[in-house]
Amino acid sequence: MSQQPEHLQKTALNEAHRRAGAKMVDFSGWEMPLHYGSQVDEHHAVRQKAGMFDVSHMVVSYLVGVDSTRYLSGLLANDVARLEDPGKALYSCMLNGQGGVIDDLIVYWMGGDRYRIVTNAATRVNDMAWMQRQLSGFSAVLTEKPGVAMVAVQGPNARAAVLGWLSDASREIVESLDRFFAADVEEGFIARTGYTGEDGFEVMVPQYEVEGFWQTMVDAGVEPCGLGARDTLRLEAGMMLYGADMTEETTPLESGLSWTVALEPEQREFVGSEALFRQKIDGVPRKLVGLLLDGRGVMRSHQKLFVADREVGEVTSGGFSPTLKRTIALARIQADVEGDCEVEIRGKRTPVAIGRPLFVRNGKAV
Repeated sequence: MSQQPEHLQKTALNEAHRRAGAKMVDFSGWEMPLHYGSQVDEHHAVRQKAGMFDVSHMVVSYLVGVDSTRYLSGLLANDVARLEDPGKALYSCMLNGQGGVIDDLIVYWMGGDRYRIVTNAATRVNDMAWMQRQLSGFSAVLTEKPGVAMVAVQGPNARAAVLGWLSDASREIVESLDRFFAADVEEGFIARTGYTGEDGFEVMVPQYEVEGFWQTMVDAGVEPCGLGARDTLRLEAGMMLYGADMTEETTPLESGLSWTVALEPEQREFVGSEALFRQKIDGVPRKLVGLLLDGRGVMRSHQKLFVADREVGEVTSGGFSPTLKRTIALARIQADVEGDCEVEIRGKRTPVAIGRPLFVRNGKAV
């Protein structure tokens, strides 16, 4: 078990991870479990049964005030007007003036002028500073919620495990949740969301209660999983990673996230909307695609892609897929490239097939 510098932040489950023999690593300033023994076994547990991840490093914030909806309408590329039912979640990007992605996030409408927002740990300081600056002139208050722990329970058996932990009254509410909905119940905030391509829940509870919840899930047969499996699972599911597949230098239209952008109604102006309208009219110069390696080797981020002698893009995320038993990747390439190209791995070019940025969903190859 590795030792990490004392300055790293620790979640409320840190000691539980250590007792379970986790290999701990520095992740965006947090000491987090990479794996508990076998990353591949953890990956398969999520695809075939149920696994769980400590994601308490994520940032949970509350937004309240009469201008909350109007503020989010101008802040996010997706449109909060689409949230017609309390508890509905919306995935969106937060953009800069050039249309580049500052961060991706999930916002939950809790009814009235109340929202819960979950953003990434790596961008915590910049996100909060940006969001607070954009609040100027709006009658609304954005507050980071302290003392909240968050666990993602994912996989075919995840729902049964979490429902078994709830009281009868809470179970009735949570059992009826559709995907991408959430509810506040006696035990905590339960969202039917995730980052693995499997069904399940993201559960937010007070920090002092999370170890009990974690142990209850272990007793129910849910496998603790680390960052390694989380990355291969999200890669198979074609879910983007901030800082790799999307950055402040790339727009959602170049990052396979056009479905998260609401350019209509045109009268809704949001930060970065002018740049996106212009890019849509001029044509998107690059696109995000999925790659399947035809030969040996492993694709990694920043490896160059070629058609003949023309460099056409680069890998943004890549690795070995335990489900497909072959190497897969996400890549950003020039918009006119179709069919096949070659990836340069250690000075040697290997053929790759270009397809959709989606490989596995609900445990099966797409």
